[in-house]
Amino acid sequence: MSKKKPYRRKVFYYETDQMGIVHHSNYIRWFEEARIDYMDQLGLGYSEMEKQGIISPVLSVEANYLRMLHFGDSVTIDAWIKEYNGIKLTVAYEVTGDKTGKVYCKGTSKHCFLERTGRPLSLKQSSPAIHELFLKGLNEHKKQ
Repeated sequence: MSKKKPYRRKVFYYETDQMGIVHHSNYIRWFEEARIDYMDQLGLGYSEMEKQGIISPVLSVEANYLRMLHFGDSVTIDAWIKEYNGIKLTVAYEVTGDKTGKVYCKGTSKHCFLERTGRPLSLKQSSPAIHELFLKGLNEHKKQ
């Protein structure tokens, strides 16, 4: 993977509540957007995994809200592989305000890998090429 590009987006009006603050549920959506972008940059889009019969459901999501974002703010969402063992994957996220440079939210999502039938998969055994891409992503973040 060449130098990873940050995932950037603007806060839309519909993502805010009556107080003009981003509703907490939107951060989870943004995590997914950043994760998909990150996987594309790794060279492994979700659509490619699904073509190979691999699905990756979310097991859990955690978000720690540190500051409030508002309509019109621009953010950068950094996503990286925090943990990976061939069977489960944990992706970490940081949402940073472009104007302030401050972190507004941190979180993680945990995933497993299944065949379409719902049977658990070990990517190390079933898809060595995908396994290597995830290991590469894990190792690249550890070097930083």
